[in-house]
Amino acid sequence: MRTAEVERRTKETDIKVSLNLDGKGNYEIDTSIKFFDHLLSSFAKHGLFDLNIRASGDNEHHIIEDVAISLGDAFKKALKDKAGIRRFGYAIIPMDDVLMLASVDIGGRSHCVLDIHFKRKSIEGLSVEMIPHFLETLVSECRINLHAKLLDGKNDHHKSEALFKALALALDNATQIDPRRKDVPSTKGML
Repeated sequence: MRTAEVERRTKETDIKVSLNLDGKGNYEIDTSIKFFDHLLSSFAKHGLFDLNIRASGDNEHHIIEDVAISLGDAFKKALKDKAGIRRFGYAIIPMDDVLMLASVDIGGRSHCVLDIHFKRKSIEGLSVEMIPHFLETLVSECRINLHAKLLDGKNDHHKSEALFKALALALDNATQIDPRRKDVPSTKGML
């Protein structure tokens, strides 16, 4: 089973994450930040990851950052040695007026390129600056490569939701086991 549980307790936050990469999209998310909960729920549902997150803390920034650290750590632990995975994944999804692209490489090196611009300062109570911060922190902790690009669209709610759904589909694709592959997908022999 490719599962992981992570607990992170600091003076600022208390985070619990459980992840099953081979799930059915079941989720229970409670961070006290409703729109962030919505984005994470969409991520779990569309990536078919079973995901439970309980998070509390002293402010939005610390909660979101520590959820990203914990979720990235959970992905790393659940992937174990990464033998047999596809490694690369991508998705292009439409959501109403928005067309979003996300592409990932689970190659052991972190790099994040986000070509998405928001017009508003917040979306339903979530500071927009926290969306790229969450993704950059997740990518850094998980040691993956993410490129995401807004291809079309104007609505900030749709942009952020499409981004999390596209990332979910790309990660689901990249973490899948390819039955033809028995080793790690790298000429180096490790990721």
